[in-house]
Amino acid sequence: MQSGPHDGEVHHRKNRHLLERFEGYTDLIVVGMIIILGAAMLVGLLTANGKVTW
Repeated sequence: MQSGPHDGEVHHRKNRHLLERFEGYTDLIVVGMIIILGAAMLVGLLTANGKVTW
């Protein structure tokens, strides 16, 4: 099934508010933070020698 010609119909992308764009990336930010914290914990465990300086 084909639709007829669309003369003059131009769909402009709606400008989204900054907060709406941030909400879209929130899950990626959370996953990134978990990966960064996990890597920091791994580095801390691998470089720890067990001697307390205080």
